Amino acid sequence: MRMIHLRLVSPPDLAPRAVGVLSGDPFVFNLVVHPASVRRPDGDAIECDVLSGGANAVLRGLRELGLHHRGSVVIEPVEIAFSGPAAEVERRELGPLAHEPVWEEVEARIRSEGVHGPSFYVYLVIAGVLAAVGILTNSQILIVAAMVVGPEYGTITGVALAIDRGDATRARQGLSALTAGFLMAVVVTFAFSWAVRALDRQPRAFELGIRPVSTLIDAPNAFSVVVAVLAGVVGIMSLTQVRSSALLGVFISVTTIPAAADIGVSCAFSAWSDARGSLAQLLLNIVLLIVTGVLTLRFQRVVWRRIGRREARADA
Repeated sequence: MRMIHLRLVSPPDLAPRAVGVLSGDPFVFNLVVHPASVRRPDGDAIECDVLSGGANAVLRGLRELGLHHRGSVVIEPVEIAFSGPAAEVERRELGPLAHEPVWEEVEARIRSEGVHGPSFYVYLVIAGVLAAVGILTNSQILIVAAMVVGPEYGTITGVALAIDRGDATRARQGLSALTAGFLMAVVVTFAFSWAVRALDRQPRAFELGIRPVSTLIDAPNAFSVVVAVLAGVVGIMSLTQVRSSALLGVFISVTTIPAAADIGVSCAFSAWSDARGSLAQLLLNIVLLIVTGVLTLRFQRVVWRRIGRREARADA
């Protein structure tokens, strides 16, 4: 049984309507009201548990009241719940809709991953240097480590969500953060690789042109497109279904940080064709991840709407 817990703060004049929305919904349980118990802002506290499959309609009703403008709505995941009446309602009335994502929660999760504070740029630079060392030493383990450390996928999904919701401001902010972050990673990896070359510390195999790792990075092809598209689909679905293991697999499969690092390494060693190939790889992955993310979000919403209409017709 999947549930969420809602904590609401409502101004006194709006509280009866909010309670009416909640008490009239069959998927709301354990409704508690504490009149005049909240400060900053002053108001009534309302708490309840909602079956996840019916939560979207409940949250939509609260939004239509404007409760989030004059008070607050806090959503908390419920890890474990035991309730015979709730389980029976979920089985009898929700059916497949019991597994529908709570879209407010999904969007909040994506937005939280797309934060562009100083740590975002620090992680990108560190991941770039890790990948540069992996390229120089032909270490696939370090390349994978750099992919995991890199924070760019959260920003990429944030851009996809902003485009899906028509939020041009957030989309511009995300694209600006990606541009600045990857430029910083390229510049730092270039400086690091140039210092390695100036000190003549590059591994002998790399100097002789034995570079199997970088060859995989700077030569985009049809397989690069397939991997980026599949990673974009799995990434969005793992966020909507809260599948952290699948999301980790996406981090490891997307060639963004390694491509940015290879641009810096190739420029430092005057391998201009490799640098161009890595730039193409980087742009290809970012564009495909964003486009695939937008399409996957829209596709999932369409599918769940159709399932909802089908269940409604079956109930009728």
